[in-house]
Amino acid sequence: MPVLEVVQDNSLEVDKLIVADNARGENLDRILGLARRRGIPVRTATPHRVKVLAGNGKQDQGILADVVAPRMRTLLDFTDRVPPGRCHVLVLDGVNNPANVGMIIRTATAAGLAGVVLPRSGSPSIDPLVIKASAGVAFRASIIRCRTGAEAVEEFSRTGFRVYGLSGAGRTSLYAEEIPDRAAFVLGNETTGVTPETEPWVDRWLSIPMAGGVESLNVASAAAVVCFDLVRRAQSREARGSTGAMTPSHPQRDGGRRRHHIP
Repeated sequence: MPVLEVVQDNSLEVDKLIVADNARGENLDRILGLARRRGIPVRTATPHRVKVLAGNGKQDQGILADVVAPRMRTLLDFTDRVPPGRCHVLVLDGVNNPANVGMIIRTATAAGLAGVVLPRSGSPSIDPLVIKASAGVAFRASIIRCRTGAEAVEEFSRTGFRVYGLSGAGRTSLYAEEIPDRAAFVLGNETTGVTPETEPWVDRWLSIPMAGGVESLNVASAAAVVCFDLVRRAQSREARGSTGAMTPSHPQRDGGRRRHHIP
C-alpha cells in the first residue's frame, strides 16, 4: 500500500511521515498536502536513513509513513489476556517469504482467528511486501510478536493451548481431529518444515489429505485450509446450538502502540 493510499485512508492512524531531504515530485506534494489537512507531522531525513527505515530499497519512494498498528502485541501480552471463548492462532515458524506471510495474515484475519504469531527470527518484518500481499490488512491484523517460533509454542503450551504441527507426514487428518477451544497451529518453512527447536512442543501432527499425486500445498494455501476449516467447525457448532467450552474472561491490558513503517 503506497503512502498516498495510507494518508487517504482516514481509518488509519498515521503517527508521522518521514521524507528524504532530496525527494521531489507532484505525488509527494499531494501526499504532503493531505498530511497537512489531517494534521500528520512531517519529518525530514537523509535518503539513506529513509531507505534503512523502509527496510526494502526496491520499494523506497523517498517517503514513508509511520502507521500505528493497534492490534499488534507481544506474546506475553496476548497469553496474559487470552480472549474468551474459542481462541485459535497460527504460529509462523521459519516462514520467510513476505508474500506468503502477507497472504496468511490476510486469510487468518478474514477467518476471525485470534492472532498470527510472527517471530522476529526467521520471518520478515511487516514491510511493504508483506503489507502489499495482505492487501493492507496487516495494518489492522492481530499480530503477535516474539523472538522465535519455539518460544511461542512453549508459552502456548504452558497456558493451556493444544499445539498442532502441519506436516505432510502427519498421521492424523486435519478433518478428523477434534480441535479444542484453545489451539495453536504451527506452519513451518516450505523447504525445511517446522524447526527442530519447535518440534518437541508439538502435541500432534496433522496433515491435509491430498489427491492426484500432489504431495503438499504452498504454506499460504495450507494456512487457508486450516483457517476456513475452523470457520466451518464454528458455524456447524452454532447450527447445532452448542456454545462449546468457554474460557474465563479477562480485562484487556493497555499496551504500547505498535507501528509499521510504510514507504
